[in-house]
Amino acid sequence: MIRIAPVGRALAVVAATSLALTACGGGGGDTATQTSPSSAAPASSAPAAKGDGTLTLGTLLPQTGSLAQLGPPEFAGVDLALKEINEAGGVLGKPVAKFDTDSGDTTTNIASQSVDKLLAQKSDAIIGAASSSVSLSVIDKITGAGVVHFSPANTSNDLSTVNDRGLYFRTAPPDKLQGRVLGDLVVSDGNDTVGILAMQDSYGTGLADQVQQTVADGGGEVVERVDYDPKAADFSADVAKIKAKNPKGIVLIGFEETTKVVNELIKQGLTADKHKWYMVDGNMSNENFLELPKGSLDGVKGTYPGAAAPDEFRKKLLGVNKGLKDYTYSAESYDATNLIALAAESAKSDAGVDIAAKLIEVSKGGEKCTDFKSCVDLLKAGKDIDYEGVSGPVEFNDVGDPAVATIGIYQYGKDNTYPAKALEYRNGNISG
Repeated sequence: MIRIAPVGRALAVVAATSLALTACGGGGGDTATQTSPSSAAPASSAPAAKGDGTLTLGTLLPQTGSLAQLGPPEFAGVDLALKEINEAGGVLGKPVAKFDTDSGDTTTNIASQSVDKLLAQKSDAIIGAASSSVSLSVIDKITGAGVVHFSPANTSNDLSTVNDRGLYFRTAPPDKLQGRVLGDLVVSDGNDTVGILAMQDSYGTGLADQVQQTVADGGGEVVERVDYDPKAADFSADVAKIKAKNPKGIVLIGFEETTKVVNELIKQGLTADKHKWYMVDGNMSNENFLELPKGSLDGVKGTYPGAAAPDEFRKKLLGVNKGLKDYTYSAESYDATNLIALAAESAKSDAGVDIAAKLIEVSKGGEKCTDFKSCVDLLKAGKDIDYEGVSGPVEFNDVGDPAVATIGIYQYGKDNTYPAKALEYRNGNISG
C-alpha cells in the first residue's frame, strides 16, 4: 500500500516502482500480478512502413469535446519540444514536420477522420489522444498502418493489454496507480464511508474500480457508487443516490461534465465544507469552476499523474502559448515528442516500426540526459542514452507503460483554483 503523508494545502508526489504499476490490491494486501504484454507481438509484426527521411509527427489532441481543457497544454508541450528539436538541427539532418488535428471525444467520429488525415500526410508517429476511450477507438487504425501511437495522457488499464503490434506507448501511468494513490488519500483523510460518482467508460469505471478496492483494503467502505452517463442532461437522480447514504468523502471521476455534477452536489446540500470531495486528472481544472461562488471548491483535493511542471519549463511553455492557464500533461507531451525524435535518431530511420523498436532503449539504461540536444549529441558520439523527462524518469516497461511514475495531489483554494507550487512526497520524505 502506498502511504500518503498529510501535506496540508500542497502537492504530494508519490513515487512508484514497476511493481506498483503491475500490482492490484487483494483482500489481504497487495499481490503482484502479470499482465499480458501489449507489445507481445514484436514491432516487426506490424506493417513495414518505410521512412522517407523526414520525421513527420501528427497530433491527435482535444481541440473540442469533453477534454478540450487539456488541449492547450498538450499542444504547447509538443510545440516546445519541436522548437528545441529543430533548433538543434532536427532529426536525421532534417527539420521535423508536424500536422495538428482534433481528437474530439467519443460522442463524435472526429478522431477517426483525423487519423485518416494524418495517415494520408504520412505521419510516422501520432501523439494522442488525451482520452483513453478515444485512443482505444483508433489504435487499430494507427498501429495497423505501422505508425507509432503515443499518448501523453491515456491512463486506462485496458491499454496495457491491448494488441498494439508493439507500437503503442504512453508517458502517463495506468489508472491502477492513480486509483491506489487516490484511495489511500481518501482513507488517510479519515473517510471511513465513501461515495463515488464516476463516468461510465473505460477510464471512469477502471479508475473507480481501483479506488473502491483501495478504500476497502484501507478499512473504509464505499457505501454508494454511481456510474453515470456523461452525456446526461441532468444528474439530480445520481447525486440523490449519494445523498441517501451520506458519505464522509465523495470521489468525482469524470471530464468536463463534472461541473454539472458539482452544481448538483451543491444544490442538494452535499457541499465541500460538509463532505470531503476528491477529483482526478480528467476533471482537475483552473478554468472550469471559476463561475462557481468563491470557496465552493475550497479544500477539495485531486490527483493527476506526473510531477508538477517546474517553473522554468512553465516559462518556456508560455513562450509558445502565452495564454496557458493549465499545465496538465504538458510535460508528458513534451517528453513524448522528445522520445520519438531520439528513437528515430537512434534507429537512423523515421519509419514507425523502427522508432518503436528503439523507444524502450532510449528511455533507460544508458547515460542520463535531460533534453534533445544533449541526448542527441550522446547518440551521435555512439553512446547509449537514458532520457530523463520533465514529467519523471520515463522508463518504459515491455508493454510501453512507464515503469516508474509519480502522481500529483493538489488542493483547491478559495478562488476555486489549485496552486502550481507544491511539496514533493517521495520515499517517505517531504521536500519542496
